[in-house]
Amino acid sequence: MDINFNKNEDHNKLLLSELKSKLAKVKLGGGEKRIEKLHAQGKMTARERVNYLLDSKKKSIEIGAFAGEDMYAEHGGCPSGGVVVKMGYVKGKQCIVVANDATVKAGAWFPITGKKNLRAQELAIENKLPIIYLVDSAGVYLPMQDEIFPDKEHFGRIFRNNAIMSSMGITQIAAVMGSCVAGGAYLPIMSDEAIIVDKTGSIFLAGSYLVKAAIGETIDNETLGGATTHCEISGVTDYKAKDDKDALEKIKRIVDKIGDYDKAGFNRNEPKKPKENPEDIYGILPKSRADQYDMKEIIKRLVDDSEFDEYKKDYGKTIITAYARIDGWAVGIIANQRKLVKNAKGEMQFGGVIYNDSADKATRFIANCNQKKIPLVFLQDVTGFMVGSKSEHSGIIKDGAKMVNAVSNSVVPKFTIILGNSYGAGNYAMCGKAYDPRLIAAWPSAELAVMSGNSAAKVLLQIETASLKKKGEKITKEKEDELFNKIKARYDNQVSPYYAAARIWTDGVIDPLDTRTWISIGIEAADHAPIEKQFNMGVLQV
Repeated sequence: MDINFNKNEDHNKLLLSELKSKLAKVKLGGGEKRIEKLHAQGKMTARERVNYLLDSKKKSIEIGAFAGEDMYAEHGGCPSGGVVVKMGYVKGKQCIVVANDATVKAGAWFPITGKKNLRAQELAIENKLPIIYLVDSAGVYLPMQDEIFPDKEHFGRIFRNNAIMSSMGITQIAAVMGSCVAGGAYLPIMSDEAIIVDKTGSIFLAGSYLVKAAIGETIDNETLGGATTHCEISGVTDYKAKDDKDALEKIKRIVDKIGDYDKAGFNRNEPKKPKENPEDIYGILPKSRADQYDMKEIIKRLVDDSEFDEYKKDYGKTIITAYARIDGWAVGIIANQRKLVKNAKGEMQFGGVIYNDSADKATRFIANCNQKKIPLVFLQDVTGFMVGSKSEHSGIIKDGAKMVNAVSNSVVPKFTIILGNSYGAGNYAMCGKAYDPRLIAAWPSAELAVMSGNSAAKVLLQIETASLKKKGEKITKEKEDELFNKIKARYDNQVSPYYAAARIWTDGVIDPLDTRTWISIGIEAADHAPIEKQFNMGVLQV
């Protein structure tokens, strides 16, 4: 192994260490003191509830762990968006589990909480998976009510989705394990079955103080909307549980009796591990996002037996298209080649750039995978489409549009992993969040933006200096350098994979070695939803 491999490995393992440190902090939610307070009330934390519910011997993935990261500082922050979401298995059945974190502002809903809950429901709807809600929430976070209450993708959309899922036959189970107030009271009751924990669970449209203020009635919360009231008098809930564990055991028994599902029928063989050592990824992936490397060496460490069959191997070389298997599942891989390549005319092409021929190849490959019912896996390290007169005269916009059209209209499930760069229209063509990947995750080495921090800073610097010169200011070399560094630092923060994950532009930042697990669990989830549409690209400029 050369010295560059060792340098890359050191750099990427430092990034991995940072990821693990950030995850450990996120898992504390609102902090140790609030966890102790919850335990003193006889309650489990959100993560303890989810882990108790899920099958311990089966793998699970967490969606949106970094939601809200470094957001809402003026409100005390909102770790993990105040809600834990996992895709895992309950009694062997794949499910989505959503648990309010009562250590974060009593489980109140921030704007990002709403976005994350809607993402969980989207996963259940797309994949026709049962969804389980573990409710413990004070409702909308009132200081930010204007950003969470009335819009299409806000709080009310949750209940609309409850109704839609019910009509689709998607199982919804709710356990009220703490507060469940105001509009939030509808979520468990719009589920198929509702459990409430005695003495700690409560459901009401208005609590005792508001009832007193509104109609003058004096009543305590337990009598107003506790477990006995709703299981024996109102009939609002279906089961009474003595404590958290009892409620979770009841959920397990309900899920255990759910019937089998219709399958999409994606091809799967006996899983095999890669022959090449996956840990080599840390040394192969360069420290600098500008450096070249061979994406095929990454693919060998992600796919079964390190085997893949390239489609149009010697054409459109800046995109790799290949059939392979990941954990036994047949997949079609579309990956950006990151090393300099030579085309048939002997011309050198830059790695990570999409040229006319590579866009054409990817479009054809996507159509083939749709024809064969093979899920698509996008491995992104892309700087964008090729620019300049030669590309424009060759119709790069037309060829790029064909690729975007194919990605948009694809009916097989798509999965996106961002390894490195994810810039501009390259993000779109390689199935960024706007193009409905079933799951999208980033490695710690990823960068998401319109362009790189260096390029953007140069453009923004030109604008800034021109503005200052108009005002009569003299721009020295020192002043220019100071402005450049200030602009670049601000922009670099925005291209971080954690910035993207905080806003749920991705489902998470993951260890590269977890990539196979994410894709395998994702395809198994997608196999619950038979494909009901035909692949059709509509009108194209041929």
